[in-house]
Amino acid sequence: MWRASPPGLEQIRLLQRVRERLDLYPLAIHASYLVNLASCDPVIRERSIAAFRGELERAAAIGAEYLVVHPGSSRGQPLGQAIEALALALRDAAAGWTGNRVTVLLENTVGCGAQIGGRFEDLRAIRDRAAALTDMPVGYCLDTCHLLAAGFEISSEAGLRRTVRHAEEVLGIANVKLIHANDSRAALGSRIDRHASIGKGHIGTEGFRSLLAHPLLRDKPFILETPVERPGDDRRNLKRLLKLCPKSRTTTTRSS
Repeated sequence: MWRASPPGLEQIRLLQRVRERLDLYPLAIHASYLVNLASCDPVIRERSIAAFRGELERAAAIGAEYLVVHPGSSRGQPLGQAIEALALALRDAAAGWTGNRVTVLLENTVGCGAQIGGRFEDLRAIRDRAAALTDMPVGYCLDTCHLLAAGFEISSEAGLRRTVRHAEEVLGIANVKLIHANDSRAALGSRIDRHASIGKGHIGTEGFRSLLAHPLLRDKPFILETPVERPGDDRRNLKRLLKLCPKSRTTTTRSS
């Protein structure tokens, strides 16, 4: 749905108490999948900007540090034009924004069809252009399933090293604020977005062990977006990740 209701004060207070009790930091929320800020359709564009502004306001209201959004689709226009439209939409959504500082995180995609974000260069271009148009902070969220399906061979140590080196060169690892930890049902370079439980896909157990131990990634927050096919799957996936973590690393959580 395009419409969303603001959270009530009591809900916000409950969330704040839970965060304090569990030391839950950072708090990241995900924008609606309907939002396509790059759209050239004037109706979808207008709705997307309004919906994204609402996401910003709700993120600020609950004290979230990050708001994750998919870059959207360039369908019907050249990629460069779509990236410009996306950056302008971010500017318009943030116009007059006086709320708390929420960092928008652009999530990489599998790059199928007209999807934007299968390449790091596209994400960098969006961030660079947005920086010239608005002072709203923008960073990146990397999804492991999307990386593999887009052609980044992160299931091996050598492939992971190449991927992280490329991310450092293009994005700057300091700008990668969040990792979505998902195995992939689809093969390397398939351009198919199908999440799998940890260790049950083409990244595999050893792939996640390397991801969690990589010196440039190990201090990043990891959030699960794995499928729940049986009751308790979310907890089982969390336990798998925790077992693969280096002993010094214990902060892994579950997406809501």
